[in-house]
Amino acid sequence: MNISIIKSALTSKRFALAILVLTSLVCSRTMFLLFDDPEGPNLLVVTVGATIIYSISLVTYKIILRLFSLAPHVGSGRVLLLILIQVVVSAILYICLTWV
Repeated sequence: MNISIIKSALTSKRFALAILVLTSLVCSRTMFLLFDDPEGPNLLVVTVGATIIYSISLVTYKIILRLFSLAPHVGSGRVLLLILIQVVVSAILYICLTWV
């Protein structure tokens, strides 16, 4: 297989969004696993949590792009930034939910 085809597939927007969806699901599942619940995390709660984490990270990413006037192309650095934002958002949500 040609290296340029693999590189273009890895930097495509659709691939990046799929990675972000999976990352938000993993972050949400991990966040709800840390709660002391004998039944474990509910699928609906994990899905809603993943949607919230994904939405907040995309809005934050758009704000960062506008603040620093960066081009909105998708690259490995941008995807890593979004994953970092998702991890931080899930940590903040976990802290907020444990205080309530």
